[in-house]
Amino acid sequence: MTRTVTSRDVARMAGVSQATVSRVLHGSPNIAPETRTRVLAVVEQTGYQPNAAATSMRTRRTATIGVVVGRITNPFYPQMLDALGAELEPHGLRLILWDATTGPGERAAIEAIDQRRIDGLVFTTATASSAALQHAIDRRAPIVLVNRVVEGQPCDQVDSANEDTARRIARYFADNGHTRVGLITASTDASTAAARSAGFADEAADLGLHLDDRHVVDGGFSHEGGRAALERILDAGIDPPTAVFAVNDLSGLGALDAARAAGVAVPDDLWVVGYDDIEMASWEAFQLTTARQPIPEMVRVSVELLLARIAAPTRAAVHHRLPGEIVVRRSTAHAPVRG
Repeated sequence: MTRTVTSRDVARMAGVSQATVSRVLHGSPNIAPETRTRVLAVVEQTGYQPNAAATSMRTRRTATIGVVVGRITNPFYPQMLDALGAELEPHGLRLILWDATTGPGERAAIEAIDQRRIDGLVFTTATASSAALQHAIDRRAPIVLVNRVVEGQPCDQVDSANEDTARRIARYFADNGHTRVGLITASTDASTAAARSAGFADEAADLGLHLDDRHVVDGGFSHEGGRAALERILDAGIDPPTAVFAVNDLSGLGALDAARAAGVAVPDDLWVVGYDDIEMASWEAFQLTTARQPIPEMVRVSVELLLARIAAPTRAAVHHRLPGEIVVRRSTAHAPVRG
């Protein structure tokens, strides 16, 4: 009969203590990278499976991280979830997903917090009105906000430099001779939309670009909304813009389709820039210039912060803001970004 591999076996083969094996499998941040790698290699080699129920009772940990998302149909979020899964796996952690755009999703997340079925929570689409977020903060659950942030909340947060990058997009337009610009925005409840819209509009004003109120339209973060927004901009009854910034790629792709349907040539008559750099943006049919968020780095930092929070619940909250990058493609005639 084949003997079951135990944590003692793993410890002996890896040359560490059983306590170290336990800390590795529960994602402790206080483990040297080479030690973590060695222990995980032995775990994989032996096929060791810890007794989840016994471990949970002993450590009061579930090895499960909850992830609260919204608009899962936006390809940006599956990309982020893939990165989260890959980042959590070496720590022996699995994730469970809730869609916060539905009532049941919010309630399920709240129940998981109350019943301690998760060790921590990652919020990817947090807003100030999120019931699950407020409940987690009230219960002092280990949480981290990534992508969208909520200023003033006492929790760890990770985002990219949305406002600064949007300012760079306005300068990119100005550097290439565009003086009439448009903006496809979204609900300012989302920190991403608010920062990108404000950054672009403020820099356009500073540079003397003409951004007419009739050329600022809510595209709802969706392809359909972006298409309808550009149709409204083109039908505004005044000289149309020669360059438009959409605050996410889906609405930017919708704008490209609207321009095509209206017989407006991109990039000859109109430049379009999106934000996020989802995979579709690089497809030959679209070739959308966009601002790339550093998803792998954002996710890596957010997982680091969450594990540190689980290990030290009372430490001070921190906010990391990472730089973005403008990726130039055909929708802006491959014109390089200066500086």
